[in-house]
Amino acid sequence: MPENPQGTPGTPGPSGAPTRRAVLTGAGATAALALTTSGASAASAGTTSSALSTPASSPAAVPVLGDYDVVVVGCGASGMTAALTAAKRGLRTIVVEKAPTFGGSAARSGAGVWIPNNPVILAAGVPDTPALAAQYLAAVVGPEVPAARQNAFLANGPRMMSFVMANSPLRFRFMAGYSDYYPELPGGMPNGRSVEPDQLDGNILGSELANLNPSYLAVPAGMVVFSADYKWLNIAAVNARGADVAATCLARGTAAALAGQKPLTMGQSLAAGLRAGLQQANVPVLLNTPLTDLYMSGGRAAGVYVTYNGAPALITASRGVIVGSGGFEHNLAMRAQYQQAPIGQWSVGAKENTGDGILAGQRAGAALGLLDDAWWGPAIPIPGTPYFCLAERTLPGGLMVNQAGKRFVDEAAPYSDVVHVMYAKNPSAADIPAWLIVDQNYRNRYLFRDIVPTLPFPDSWYQNGSVYKAWTLSDLAGQIGVPSQALIGTVTRFNEEAWVGKDSDFHRGDSVYDHYYTDPAVVPNSCLGVLWEAPFYALRIVPGDLGTKGGIQTDERARALRPDGSVIPGLYAAGNASVAVMGHSYAGAGSTIGPAMTFGFVAANDIADHP
Repeated sequence: MPENPQGTPGTPGPSGAPTRRAVLTGAGATAALALTTSGASAASAGTTSSALSTPASSPAAVPVLGDYDVVVVGCGASGMTAALTAAKRGLRTIVVEKAPTFGGSAARSGAGVWIPNNPVILAAGVPDTPALAAQYLAAVVGPEVPAARQNAFLANGPRMMSFVMANSPLRFRFMAGYSDYYPELPGGMPNGRSVEPDQLDGNILGSELANLNPSYLAVPAGMVVFSADYKWLNIAAVNARGADVAATCLARGTAAALAGQKPLTMGQSLAAGLRAGLQQANVPVLLNTPLTDLYMSGGRAAGVYVTYNGAPALITASRGVIVGSGGFEHNLAMRAQYQQAPIGQWSVGAKENTGDGILAGQRAGAALGLLDDAWWGPAIPIPGTPYFCLAERTLPGGLMVNQAGKRFVDEAAPYSDVVHVMYAKNPSAADIPAWLIVDQNYRNRYLFRDIVPTLPFPDSWYQNGSVYKAWTLSDLAGQIGVPSQALIGTVTRFNEEAWVGKDSDFHRGDSVYDHYYTDPAVVPNSCLGVLWEAPFYALRIVPGDLGTKGGIQTDERARALRPDGSVIPGLYAAGNASVAVMGHSYAGAGSTIGPAMTFGFVAANDIADHP
C-alpha cells in the first residue's frame, strides 16, 4: 500500500397550497490513486434508540490509516460533490465507500437534476426567477421544512452546478417539456426546470471505469440515449417523432463507436463525471471500505472507523466528517421499525444502502427524521430487480385497480404521490398489491420496460406472478382475485370517460404533468385511451422506491443536529443519509439528486469557511 496519499506527512494512510398528494387522496491522486480503484480489492423518529445500532470501537485498539482534514462517507452524488468541493477549497480530503463500485444510487438512475435558476435552464430561456422558485418550493413542501433550509437549497443549487461544471468534465442538458410535478401551483414551471448530464466519454476514467456502478436499466446496445429520449422511444412504433428520436439515438451510438468512445449518459455520466473531477483533484477514494462508526473526540466528529482489507481502521478528520452514505432502503429491519407495512424487496436503490451512516449519526447523538417516507413509485416485482413504472401507467389504454377491482388514483400522477395514496387507502380498501390493466392494443403500440411492441412479456414474469393474461376481463379478474363484475364495470366506466377525454373520477390529464409520458396522437386526452382489444393483461403493482428519504436532521448549513436543535461539531450529512429538503413531497424530476449534490456542496464549503 502506498505511503501518504494526501495524508499527514509521516502518517501511514490510504490514497401555502395543498399538496397534490392531499388532493389525490381526497379524490379518491497521483499514481497513488491506483489504490483508490482497487484499494480494498414512525414518522419523525427523533432519536429513538434503535436495537440496530452497535457500540463504537475503542480508538486505542484501532490502527490509524490516515489523517485528513475532511472524510467523506459515500461515493455517490452527494459524497463526490462534497469531496470535490472540499478539495478545491484546499482541504485534504478522502472518500470511503462501502461498495466495490462508485456512484451509488445516482449511477443507477436517470439522473435528472432539479435545481431552479441553474445556468443551464436560464441559458435555454426558461423564465425562472428566485422569487418564483421560492414560491413554488414553499407550496410543494409546506411549512414542515424550515424556510432556512429551503432558501439554502435555492441559493446554493445554481452555484453548485456552476462549480461542478468548472471543476469536472460534467455538462448538462435541459429536459425541455418535463414539467415540474405540480406545475399548476404558484411558481410552477409547465416546461420544467430539470436538467440531465450530457454525453460523456468513459475513457476519461481509464481503468477506473470498470468500478462504475452499473445502470439500473441498460441502454439498448449501440444507442446513446438520454432520459428525455425515453418519452419518445416509448411511442416510436406509432409516432414519427418517436421514430426520429430512435434513429438519432442510434446515430449517436454509431458516431461514438467510430470515434472509439465509451459513451455514457444519465446516471452513468453523472457518476463518471464527478469521479473524473476527483481524479483531477487528487482525491483518494477507497472502495470496499465500509463505515463502521464515527470517531467522536471531545463531543466532535473527528474521523471514521472503517473496515479496510478486512481489518478495522481509523481515519481521522481534523475539520469534519460528511456523511453521504445513502438511505436505508435495503435494511428491512429499519424499514419494519419505521415505515408502514407492507414493505418488500422492491427498491431500486443501491444494494449497499442499509443505513450505516444514519445509524452512526444516531449513535453520535444526532436527531433523525422522516424515516417513515421514501422516494416512492409504483413498481412491478419482476424477477431480479423490481421495475419502477414511469410511462407504463401513464400511457393511454391502461388503468390501475385495487383488490376490489376499482380505480383508486390518478395513474398519471407523480409516482411518489401514487404510492402515498396506495398506503393511505390500503387499510380500508386493499390496494397493495394493485393491478395495472392493459389490453393488446396498448401492447401493440408502446414499449414496456425494454420489451418492444407486440412481443410477449417474458415467461419468468408469468411464473413469478408479476403478470397475468386472459381473453376476457372476467377471466382476468378470476386470475388476479378481484370481483369480475367490479372489474368489468370499472373498465366500462373508464372507457366512457376516455371517449370524452375527461376523467371526472380521478382527474387524470387535468395537470400538464400527466401528459409527459403519453401519446399525443390520442385525442381528446393523450393519457386516456379505451381498453377494447383482447387479450387483456394485469401487472402486479407494489410500492417501490428509488431510496428512502429520511435520516440525520440537518440545518441550512448541512450540520447534524441533536434532538434539542444544537449542532454536533464536525458532523455533516447530505443526500439520503439526511432528512430530505423536499419533506414528504417531490418538486420535479431530480428532486433527489439536485438537493443531494447541493447540500454536499454546502457542507464542504461550511467546513472550509469555518476553520
